[in-house]
Amino acid sequence: MSDLPRKAVTRTAKLAALPLGFAGRATWGLGKRIVGESAEIVGRELQQRTAEQLFKVLGELKGGAMKFGQALSVFESALPEEVAGPYRAALTKLQEAAPPMPTRTVHGVLEERLGAGWNELFLEFEDKPAAAASIGQVHRGVWHDGREVAVKVQYPGAGEALLSDLNQLSRFARLLGPLIPGMDVKPLITELKDRVSEELDYGLEAQAQRAHAEEFAGDPDVVVPNVVHQCEQVLVTEWMDGTPLSEIIADGTEEQRDRAGQLLARFLFSGPARTGLLHADPHPGNFRLLPGGPDGKDDWRLGVLDFGTVDRLPGGLPEPIGKALRMTLDGEAEAVYEMLCAEGFVKESMELDPDAVLDYLLPIIEPARVDEFTFTRGWMRSQAARIADPRSPASQLAKQLNLPPAYLLIHRVTLSTIGVLCQLNATVRLREELEEWLPTFVPEEPTAEESAAQA
Repeated sequence: MSDLPRKAVTRTAKLAALPLGFAGRATWGLGKRIVGESAEIVGRELQQRTAEQLFKVLGELKGGAMKFGQALSVFESALPEEVAGPYRAALTKLQEAAPPMPTRTVHGVLEERLGAGWNELFLEFEDKPAAAASIGQVHRGVWHDGREVAVKVQYPGAGEALLSDLNQLSRFARLLGPLIPGMDVKPLITELKDRVSEELDYGLEAQAQRAHAEEFAGDPDVVVPNVVHQCEQVLVTEWMDGTPLSEIIADGTEEQRDRAGQLLARFLFSGPARTGLLHADPHPGNFRLLPGGPDGKDDWRLGVLDFGTVDRLPGGLPEPIGKALRMTLDGEAEAVYEMLCAEGFVKESMELDPDAVLDYLLPIIEPARVDEFTFTRGWMRSQAARIADPRSPASQLAKQLNLPPAYLLIHRVTLSTIGVLCQLNATVRLREELEEWLPTFVPEEPTAEESAAQA
């Protein structure tokens, strides 16, 4: 039996206590206001106490609670410094670790899925997990052919726990909103729920990882471990050493931060172009920085893990993204507005000012306007504050724009990656990556026949 279903009552009670705690602190905040403390100070203290309880509870649980916490953690750079500062260590821990399941449970899953002689498949198998995540944990071992491997074992009952937690969290999503300025957490929770069945399917994950491993084999910049063996609830891949990105964020050198940021941006845009898949779980726990290239002479490389959530994009990222971005940079307000309408970003019943839309978009795409851009928490906070301020034109416009379903995951992955770049404080040549990998960002040169016709 898994600890997840057995402790369902405890899990539900902990999650259910969160909104009660929020309400209690709101009452406490009102009391502080009555005795004369300023709204700004009280609001800051209230947000800090709320964040403290939220991350404490999410960090104690696996399942959907941890999944939600990991998704939130990449937006830490958007939080006000006085709130974000004390919780960076807790968020990093949430990205990298969770309480392990008992050894007997792990052995039970391996015996059920690999057979009674499962241990004969391994020359070595470490019972102590090397890492734990929302739906499974990873054990280090040596496969019977001598390869060092990572053995991912899914928690029994993980699917039920995921859905139960996410359903519970969705009931008070409105109360969580103020934690991340300018972000609506309800669509995030809905999307996580929609992806549950796919993430539980290690067969789909193995397919996505194989596609990436084959495409990036021998690549000087990106490393993806090969799949060794896969069956229901068990996925065995080659082991990959390296420094977790969470450690680079905490203690990395400027060179490591910039290199990690450049490669992260490169993988975001090159992955869909090269494999037709978008790696859709870009929190720091899923990346490693590895020294040296295949011949040991090249610069740092980026190791990529966990392909449980991907977006299938057979033609790469949608062409309208590149076109709209290029036209926005060129200041073509009318053309940008027409494309947003055509793609469903502006509902048919809505009529907006094209120039106002352009003014809203330009600060967001600032990193693409220059040859290189330094992503900082301060920049991320300024963007979040601009959209969160109910008095600002940007805030009003953000509420009027629509996000079509086809772009939901792309939007979250891009935003999450930018959040990690800000945590890294990385200087990145983003425009270079866009020109190389984003379809239609660079307009095609007319053929000789087309040029002659135009003349």
